[in-house]
Amino acid sequence: MPAIERVPGSARGRSQASAWDDLVWAVATGPDKSGSVYDQTLGALALIDDSLAKSGTDKSRLVSATVYVTDIATKGEMDRAWCEWIGDDPGHWPQRACIGVQLAPGDLVEIVVTAAR
Repeated sequence: MPAIERVPGSARGRSQASAWDDLVWAVATGPDKSGSVYDQTLGALALIDDSLAKSGTDKSRLVSATVYVTDIATKGEMDRAWCEWIGDDPGHWPQRACIGVQLAPGDLVEIVVTAAR
């Protein structure tokens, strides 16, 4: 049975990413809590890129994504950053959901993805 691989996170008790066999799961929030939803989304996506690379894959292999925002009225800002990041090739677009939630203080967006490798 394949071993579970983990990319350490900065918070105790959690990994930034986990991988098993041909699947990778990653999560990120924006590192700069003072930025806008757009800025925090770009920051989170950069961390997702890093986690995916450390796990042997990239955003072109995303299968699904869930984006959590603290104010659903800011979804347009998040979408703008997401679309700039994901690119124009529909062959690389994952299934994605966006949900309005309460997040930790300072976090405006949190992104969870699953990718194949």
